[in-house]
Amino acid sequence: MIHLDDVPRLRALDAGRMLDLVADLPRQLQAGWELAMRAPLPSGWSASAFDHVVIAGMGGSAIGASLVAALVEADCPIPLTVVRDYALPAFAQGPRTLVIGSSYSGETEETLEAFETARKRGCALAAIATGGRLAAWAQEWEVPLFRFEPVGQPRAALGYSFSILLGLLHRLGLIPDARAAIEEAAARLQEDAAQMAPEVPTVRNPAKRMAGQLIGRIPVIFGAGPLAEVARRWKTQINENAKAAAVFEALPEADHNTIVGTEFPSELLPHLIALFLTAPSDHPRNALRVRITRELFMRQGVNTDLFTGRGESRIAQVFSLILLGDFISVYLALAYAIDPTPVQVISELKARLAAGG
Repeated sequence: MIHLDDVPRLRALDAGRMLDLVADLPRQLQAGWELAMRAPLPSGWSASAFDHVVIAGMGGSAIGASLVAALVEADCPIPLTVVRDYALPAFAQGPRTLVIGSSYSGETEETLEAFETARKRGCALAAIATGGRLAAWAQEWEVPLFRFEPVGQPRAALGYSFSILLGLLHRLGLIPDARAAIEEAAARLQEDAAQMAPEVPTVRNPAKRMAGQLIGRIPVIFGAGPLAEVARRWKTQINENAKAAAVFEALPEADHNTIVGTEFPSELLPHLIALFLTAPSDHPRNALRVRITRELFMRQGVNTDLFTGRGESRIAQVFSLILLGDFISVYLALAYAIDPTPVQVISELKARLAAGG
């Protein structure tokens, strides 16, 4: 393990510049929104043109879709479905279903198959990608393509995948204008990123402090409503950046099962830490559940911590927690003395799939 205030050592380990890419989130949020606002759309695309919206994506390209779906649930008059697989649901048929393929590389095989199936079924199509076959198909088939410049690993492009989708839904008239919330979130995140920069010592850096608490522990991350998707993001970032085990749970569902699983194996309980994500916009009953659930975990001898999203809008609150989790995951990787960027196991898996096993 290394000392997190050894900035030259941190920079040397972080060969893929993941710290800088994490801090790029506020710029991405604004750039993605502007891209969505200026991209041409087919005539006739409006709120009355579609009965369903399906977003097909995997991993880092899917989390933006899940966050959008969770945040606009109360405003969007038609269902939004996120598909993390090869197959589209049976209802995705014909031009009144809009299928959006979201793949950072444009080469995600699950997304490509779903997108090709959507075309065969006559669905309306749009694509979000930096290139690859998905972008090529979108151009060949003359469907809207929201193309942005590569920024590194797919997980480092969340700002684009989120705000492009959000902007497109607004352009279609399905949700209110979110520009003010995007701008508030970006301003808040710029301030937060400065407080979590590698030059800020651990004593004043919340991300470094939490990373230190996670060394040798398996975090179980809880969130309710849209924060369940933030909990998923914390889990996947810890997996991919720190190469470490993590679990996420959604409240209130976890209070009907997970809360009971705190007795065995008893020798592992000291190695767990339950992290609870909250925000002022939480449903009051879920806010109460967080407090009680945390107390029950503590009573069982499980270490816990609590994090509250900051900002006026729900988007700002959600992304303040995302930024914190992203920084924590990178500092945890660096504390373990590894480069957070490479994901060799995923690369091996893709190579073996391509070779047929």
